[in-house]
Amino acid sequence: METTELDIPEVRYLARKKFSDARGFFCETFTQRDHPGIVFVQDNLSLSKERGTVRGLHYQDPPVAQTKLVTVLQGAIFDAAVDLRRGSPTFGRWVARELSAERLDQLLIPRGFAHGFCTLAPDTMVLYKVDAYYSPEHDRGVRWDDPAIGIAWPVARDEARLSDKDRRQPALAAIESPFRYL
Repeated sequence: METTELDIPEVRYLARKKFSDARGFFCETFTQRDHPGIVFVQDNLSLSKERGTVRGLHYQDPPVAQTKLVTVLQGAIFDAAVDLRRGSPTFGRWVARELSAERLDQLLIPRGFAHGFCTLAPDTMVLYKVDAYYSPEHDRGVRWDDPAIGIAWPVARDEARLSDKDRRQPALAAIESPFRYL
């Protein structure tokens, strides 16, 4: 595995090694030794049928905030993380990478960040490991197209496919972030 820090160093891009032959390939997508101190407890799987589907920007409040390890199993996504840690020099800034099933690359997004993605292909399947169980009472979000954040999504606002929940998320300025920069 090769790890790359992004413009916000806490968010890491992971390139996995694939071993290919005439039969296909083999790739380790997760080993605990690569993530010391993180214990993943739940895997989530989503299938988005249409290109331009946006899921996010989501996070959970403490005490069940989540670190996420995102992998694309089919298709491709534009995967984004927004820093929600008050006092952080990168508060409100975002980083993103294109992830694909072809590369089996990953994004590790720590607690204190909102996460969202846009599908770049039809029938895109995304798996993400989390280190805290889903809690509806702590489920929160930020508006995906908040101009104060300014994510350069690869889909026009009027063409994005969104859930009703994601259409109603508040702007960053309207939330009281529970996260603090250490």
